[in-house]
Amino acid sequence: MINSKQRSYLRGLASTMVPIFQVGKNGIEDAFLKQVEDALEARELIKLSVLDNSEYTAREASDYICEKVKCDGVQAIGKKFVLYRKSKKNSKIELPQ
Repeated sequence: MINSKQRSYLRGLASTMVPIFQVGKNGIEDAFLKQVEDALEARELIKLSVLDNSEYTAREASDYICEKVKCDGVQAIGKKFVLYRKSKKNSKIELPQ
């Protein structure tokens, strides 16, 4: 779990990021979850978006993905959300205490 100070720091880092994945009409499948896991391991912080034709809201998609891949939801605003998980092999982001 990350605390509010760390969450605020991560929100600042994510503000300039472009979404790298989209949740669409097919929902969230196992292959999609695998791609999200790989991206989290490589980048630690990723931004995703939810398309208009999706059955999920940004908050629902964030909560579901976080539950499945064991990551932290940083932010969900509008149709975009940000996820964070510390990399096991090469940690790049140093969180404030």
